[in-house]
Amino acid sequence: MPDPDLDHFHRIARQTLDDLPEAFARGAADLVLQVVDWPDDRMLRELDIDDPLDLTGLYDGIPMTEKSTFDPAPFPDTVWLFREPILQEWRDRGDVELDALIAHVTIHEVAHHFGWSDDDIATIDQWWL
Repeated sequence: MPDPDLDHFHRIARQTLDDLPEAFARGAADLVLQVVDWPDDRMLRELDIDDPLDLTGLYDGIPMTEKSTFDPAPFPDTVWLFREPILQEWRDRGDVELDALIAHVTIHEVAHHFGWSDDDIATIDQWWL
């Protein structure tokens, strides 16, 4: 059976956003969702990541905690999901459903939109243990 395609990933991520509690759904309503096979070289360079398999998702924008109505919005806040790294993590783990992993990466990146750091997320997120 072939691996799920980009459309499958996008559907699961979109459903994850649609299922957010109302208070969070309002804050995430304007997020752009992008699903591609791989992160691009610019992203990897900016994050100082050598192996593209190490990046399953990315929040690209200004967190809500840092926004000002006086600041111009040069581009929309975007949640990126990277299909091939997610598939590889799913295969390596072997203990999680793919759709659950897609949803998890989506929520992790949305948390960055709300101003949470990786350390903040790690305090409540036992996923990676």
